Amino acid sequence: MKLLITGGAGFIGGNYIHEAVKTYPDDTIICVDNLTYAGNMETLEPVINNKNFHFEKADIADIKAINMVFEKHRPDIVINFAAESHVDRSIEDPGVFLRTNIIGTQVLLDASREFKVQRYHQVSTDEVYGDLPLDRPDLLFTEETPIHTSSPYSASKAGADLLCLAYSRTYKMPITISRCSNNYGPYHFPEKLIPKMITNAMRDIPLPVYAKGENIRDWLYVTDHCRAIDKIVRKGTPGEVYNIGGHNERKNIDVVKEILKQLNKPESLIDYVTDRPGHDLRYAIDPAKISKELAWLPETKFEDGLQKTIQWYKDNTAWWQNILSGAYKKSLH
Repeated sequence: MKLLITGGAGFIGGNYIHEAVKTYPDDTIICVDNLTYAGNMETLEPVINNKNFHFEKADIADIKAINMVFEKHRPDIVINFAAESHVDRSIEDPGVFLRTNIIGTQVLLDASREFKVQRYHQVSTDEVYGDLPLDRPDLLFTEETPIHTSSPYSASKAGADLLCLAYSRTYKMPITISRCSNNYGPYHFPEKLIPKMITNAMRDIPLPVYAKGENIRDWLYVTDHCRAIDKIVRKGTPGEVYNIGGHNERKNIDVVKEILKQLNKPESLIDYVTDRPGHDLRYAIDPAKISKELAWLPETKFEDGLQKTIQWYKDNTAWWQNILSGAYKKSLH
């Protein structure tokens, strides 16, 4: 099989490629990444010399470039991890998110249709559902929850999902979608909550926490997420949406305090800052559908996953220090 993975130099896509190379040594992996600020070739170092791995620098919204990649490699499966994904950045500059997340998806869908791929998979987010109240722990997002977006980022991902469902129905394309809760683990760009808190704590600088840190997230270890996506791609039903959750709801402030505890750092490093506009209160996913249909369950307990993640950042200081210093950008072109 030939798998075309977009956004493979990023966090989740990179972890998926690492898993796929180990699990399916006979498959060919083609990584497409435009190497914008969150793309990092150092993330691909473990696989870059693998004979079944190929890298193509291309913008998924560039029709000519994407058609050339499809013509050259003729993939059987396309998995679209590529996305602008930082909520704060989407508030500052929505246009970039619309171009990559919606137009980029359309370009990939058209190429997939033309080259008759066997499966197109869209990696989405639970943020398309909006949020849940803090005082209703009984409420969970299901695949039937109406889309109700809060930020330009989530609106752009919801637009892409609707486009995928429309292509599935109109053109009878073999498309699946997954919507995941918050991921954490190795190779996570240090602007996101957990890696930011880890790297700040390791440098003894303030840990910025929005408002009082009461917002709740459902945390999913990235390797568990990648295995779920793999099951959907290979065994999921075309035209279906699958929610992927970690059964690990935590208040942001509790996550931050646990990181400080594991690193033996004082809670005085916490710096409470003004909340961001439209900040979602709570995310929580019901993964019953993927559990029932594809026999997937998250394997990693949050405490274990967080410990592994902190250890990875301890063991790979050069990786994140190169990002913070900007040195990693030398490998982007």
